[in-house]
Amino acid sequence: MSDIVVLTDGECRFCEVTMAWVEKKLELEAIAYQRADLDFYGLSYEQCSKAVHVIHAGKVYVGPDAIAYLLGRRGNWVLGFIVRASGPLGQFGYKWVAGHRNSWLIRTATKLIERSL
Repeated sequence: MSDIVVLTDGECRFCEVTMAWVEKKLELEAIAYQRADLDFYGLSYEQCSKAVHVIHAGKVYVGPDAIAYLLGRRGNWVLGFIVRASGPLGQFGYKWVAGHRNSWLIRTATKLIERSL
């Protein structure tokens, strides 16, 4: 069991593929929030249905902050910094991706990431 837990959307192929990419360089436990004991983490179904959550060392990172945290821990410091520093733009980008998972762009990104695994 890893000390980094990521609560993802178990119905999102993009989420699954990006977690597999992150796990190539970072040990973590990715759990579909739909099957997780959310009470154990002090989170609700509603919270987890809106954004990815990373739990590590007693802290919870949500949405783009979670993505930036994982990128930094994975060794992608520059990309993590860009996501974190972009503020509202990062929030917008995160929400856009989450709301357009079935778009041509995100399906293409998913396939490209799959090929790199």
